[in-house]
Amino acid sequence: MTSVPVFPLNAVVFPGVVTPLHVFEDRYRALMRDLLAISDPADRVFAIVAIREGYEVGDHGMQSMHRTGTLVQLTESERYDDGRFDIEVTGRHRVVLNTVDGSGDYLRAECEFLADGGDRDDDATEEEAARTLATFETYREQLSELRGGPVLAGPMPNDPTYLSYSLAATCLLSQAERQELLEAPDAGTRLQMLRRSLLEEMRAMRALPSLPATEVARTRWSPN
Repeated sequence: MTSVPVFPLNAVVFPGVVTPLHVFEDRYRALMRDLLAISDPADRVFAIVAIREGYEVGDHGMQSMHRTGTLVQLTESERYDDGRFDIEVTGRHRVVLNTVDGSGDYLRAECEFLADGGDRDDDATEEEAARTLATFETYREQLSELRGGPVLAGPMPNDPTYLSYSLAATCLLSQAERQELLEAPDAGTRLQMLRRSLLEEMRAMRALPSLPATEVARTRWSPN
């Protein structure tokens, strides 16, 4: 178990996925300054967790957050004269938060890594990865036909676990659905959930072809 800073967001971040963020609140400006003071870039890590109730900013603020999130590494940063930051983070591991400490400039929590389940059939997971990726390509083709032009997405990883995370970040899903995917016990389960969501979306597009198609997110992933 280790203690790390915590950054609650109205978003779910996945391992292996590169995510841009704009930092403007004083407490998270302080977090960025503290991270950048660490000499080894590999140690510039914090946990991003999705807000369950409340908001990132404003009078009401965050009321509660999920316990399962992602440990990320600060990989790129640009600081502006007024103290704001534009940053990129790369997801490293799923984590579960335990004790949360709010006494400092920003939240910290004791957390432990959450590994994908070990009792999985690797051949079955590989087959599910191939089926889900094929379904995603069909989804993109159908979306392209509705849009009258190509729908672009970043290249997808071959590893089933990172493929499941990359697709979860790419596909049109609600925050609740993304959180459920993050908490899934293994890649095979996550891929099955994604394939069902894609098939449901395609059925909806066939039933209502006059509705404007939604853009697929263009995400990047990192194996490091």
